[in-house]
Amino acid sequence: MIGRRRGPDEAEREAGWRRPDASMSLLSDLFAGKLLDAGYAEAAARRAADGGTRARAGRLRGSGTLAVLVAIGVLIAVAGAQVRRSEPVAAKERARLIDQIHARTGETDALQRRLDQLRADTGRERAAALARSAAGRRVRQDLAAQAAAAGAVPAAGPGLVVTVDDAPGTAGDRAGASGGRVYDQDLQVLVNGLWAAGATAIGINGRRLTPVTAIRTAGEAILVDYRALSGPYEVTALGDPDRVRSAFTGSAADRRLRALEDRYGLRYGTRRTSGARLPAAGALRLRYAAPAPEAGG
Repeated sequence: MIGRRRGPDEAEREAGWRRPDASMSLLSDLFAGKLLDAGYAEAAARRAADGGTRARAGRLRGSGTLAVLVAIGVLIAVAGAQVRRSEPVAAKERARLIDQIHARTGETDALQRRLDQLRADTGRERAAALARSAAGRRVRQDLAAQAAAAGAVPAAGPGLVVTVDDAPGTAGDRAGASGGRVYDQDLQVLVNGLWAAGATAIGINGRRLTPVTAIRTAGEAILVDYRALSGPYEVTALGDPDRVRSAFTGSAADRRLRALEDRYGLRYGTRRTSGARLPAAGALRLRYAAPAPEAGG
């Protein structure tokens, strides 16, 4: 009987024979390309998975960036709309405040004129009463000297006029090329220099100064005795013009203003006057007072 034909592997197994490279199946598979194909396939699968993850992350980042840009745009649009709506309101409020300032300034000027008139009437009545006796006349002379020193009475006579003003085309500060604004410190230094030069009375744009007058700034305005002044600023110093000019020339105040003139274009000049007149200063406010000690006490 003819049996089934056996293959080589079956005949070898029956005969107990094994392949020489049976123990090196891993190397055989490697050379045969089985492991390489599986490794490549696994790496490709991982790359595909990672690519999908990165793509999803990129889409999320893009969506987040777009949302942020849209939010910023909405905020800018809302802010612009609010600014446009508030501009008429701000302009109206500013005009109202300016009107109030003008009205209050007019009221203050009227009250100051009334005060000056009452002070003049009081001065005449006091002088007439003191003139009735020798002791009264001596008191009147002392009061006149003290009033002149305190700026409580008008003053007139020759003197020196110093004019300072902003440089032409001044935009604001001294840091830029068009600097040259007059500040309150400049007027303070100028006034102190004129007092030191021997001035007997000083006024700025017709405002009489006293030993307690404040020269300050508020915004872009210079305040003298809490009244806003604008340039050019004319500082009138009563006294012997030649003596005051000689003592003032070369002083620290003069050097400061000359330096500002040379560096920033500040306008600065001096001239003599033969008939300057300064009004009385405002009423003084006594902050501290104590009774004078009695003689021999």
